Amino acid sequence: MTAETTTPPAAAPSQATGPLFYQAPVPLRSDLHAAWRLVPDTAHFAADTNAIPAVIGEFGSLAQHYPIIFTGKDAMPVVAVGLAQRNLFVANDLWDEQSYVPAYVRRYPFVFMQAGEQDEYVLALDSAARQVNQGQSEDGLPLFQDGKATEVVDNAMRFCGDYTREHDATRRFTAALIENSLLIDRNIDVTLADGRQMSINGFQVVDVEKFAALPDATVVAWHRNGWLALVHHHLSSLARFSALVNRQSALPADA
Repeated sequence: MTAETTTPPAAAPSQATGPLFYQAPVPLRSDLHAAWRLVPDTAHFAADTNAIPAVIGEFGSLAQHYPIIFTGKDAMPVVAVGLAQRNLFVANDLWDEQSYVPAYVRRYPFVFMQAGEQDEYVLALDSAARQVNQGQSEDGLPLFQDGKATEVVDNAMRFCGDYTREHDATRRFTAALIENSLLIDRNIDVTLADGRQMSINGFQVVDVEKFAALPDATVVAWHRNGWLALVHHHLSSLARFSALVNRQSALPADA
């Protein structure tokens, strides 16, 4: 199994059965993948989703560009990147250069997979990714040379390690939100510039009144560990829904 699972996107009719984007992740091995290479690619793989998993270490950056919301029974955070089943920040296979690219997107096609014990992971990558050249040509950067991992693999190991630690920290934060009953269901009805109406549902946000009523001891503890700032980033990010409406309004009705 993979090191983390993703939650279903907001307002999406289909349910994700595994990590978003990953179709055929395989553990990397120097003997089996000696000829494999990584080809620099675009964000085409993220074009058909309306939500991207997020981790708390990037809340400050994410809040400037996207609504941060919570979904699923574990209330894991995602950023809303669309109102329908489309990413409004990907055009012509490129991510909007003026917007922060979520870490989950930057990690792809690499990922950690659990191996044996609960806290043991191995580096894997999505063998079905367009970025992966399985030795058909010399295009791209080699993953291994002379039986040893290259800088590409070393960098991926560090990034995936950092992401996994952030993911674990994010779980602790959302568990605290649930424990303190701070999350409430939220639905949003929007009207586009041409009069079309859309509904966004299936997500949760922090209840401002319950948040303000937290016991003093909890407030002090959350201030010290940075969780108060995370809640404020989340709440301020909800204003970014208007930016999503503007982006959707700029598209043709059949888009």
